[in-house]
Amino acid sequence: MKTLLFSLLLWVAAVVPAASQQYSPLGVWADDQGETHVELYRCGEEICGKLVWLRTAATPTGQPLTDAHNPDPERRSKPLQGLVIMQHFRYDGEERWTNGSIYDPTNGRTYSCNLRMLQKDVLEVKGYIGFSFIGSAHRWKRLP
Repeated sequence: MKTLLFSLLLWVAAVVPAASQQYSPLGVWADDQGETHVELYRCGEEICGKLVWLRTAATPTGQPLTDAHNPDPERRSKPLQGLVIMQHFRYDGEERWTNGSIYDPTNGRTYSCNLRMLQKDVLEVKGYIGFSFIGSAHRWKRLP
């Protein structure tokens, strides 16, 4: 009986940590419209994300696109490439990272955001205002 109980405890100890997080969102992701690539990385105990590639990264005159719609006038001259647009995501179990925010440089607004791994290379990014079930979900694909 003791052997059976000990074996069961060992099995539970091995399975529980593996079930807690199967896939990692860390890496570079392409948005569902193919306009940007975002690198998700650790920032302390949280996950953050920055723009690392834009389909259109420069003006017709060759100047880098800037954060022109930022509500803070002092930040409007910062280049979009390298801009941190996602912050404060914490693992919430079941392949979800919640309570984060995502900044949309096309309109200068910041939205609440949750992340959910659907598959190893598919990430659901859901931005919302107020209630998450009202928001807009997008599926990003992991890049090699």
